[in-house]
Amino acid sequence: MILGKINTLTANRTTDNGFYLIDEKENEVLLPNKYVSDTLKIGDSIAVFVYKDSEDRIVATTATPTIKRHEFAYLKVKDVNKYGAFLDWGLDKDLLVPFFEQKQKMEAGKSYVVYLYLDQETDRLVASSKIDDFIEDEDIDLEEDQEVDIIITKKTDLGYKVIIDHLFEGLIYHNEIFKPITIGASLKAYVKPLREDGKIDLILQKSGYKNVNEPNSILILDKIKANNGFLGLNDKSSPETIYNEVGLSKKAFKKAIGGLYKQKLILIEKNGLYLTKS
Repeated sequence: MILGKINTLTANRTTDNGFYLIDEKENEVLLPNKYVSDTLKIGDSIAVFVYKDSEDRIVATTATPTIKRHEFAYLKVKDVNKYGAFLDWGLDKDLLVPFFEQKQKMEAGKSYVVYLYLDQETDRLVASSKIDDFIEDEDIDLEEDQEVDIIITKKTDLGYKVIIDHLFEGLIYHNEIFKPITIGASLKAYVKPLREDGKIDLILQKSGYKNVNEPNSILILDKIKANNGFLGLNDKSSPETIYNEVGLSKKAFKKAIGGLYKQKLILIEKNGLYLTKS
């Protein structure tokens, strides 16, 4: 039975307060009545999140928190007191960030990217905004073009820093971002060619064709593919229409579709752009 994780347990016995669930070693945990469904019966398996309640007792819940152990998430501070900051993570008991785990002093009402771990001294789940302490920089097992889950953590001069699959740090460059993004956003991204220095660069659009490397061209190809092979724009479209549809200036758009046309990847017609069969 692992604190801070989803555990699959077995309904073992009932009490006035709820169902007691057991793991394979017959360790028990209470699932309070408010989380017990009408169909749950003794012997059933059930997936629950296990944590400690406000009285430091191990309990189970069918509610799914917005962060689990060994994960990062963007959470809002509900309150600050003499013990630290308390975050809303979707459960009855708020999540504590002790003062010594705050990279900067946290304020009620503001949101921060944090990491959830089990404090070995107190055996309690706590969060930390010192996220750099929990990022892996070795044994990076990513591949080019691999789809990954990311959380946007910080804006820099080069672009946006992100956390990849709750493990690694990466970067998306400003000139390869074609839609608004915000700190804390959870998105899909794709790994660019791996660098010798071990740093990881990402893009938000998956390349439709291996030989197309220019970001604007990739964006337009993805738009055409997502719309069943057609995009109602061409080099005669107004700058406002182009920007509203693909987020590019008319100059950048014309350059991109010109390159795609030369590679025989698209057709430029009066009513718009068509993906070629090849």
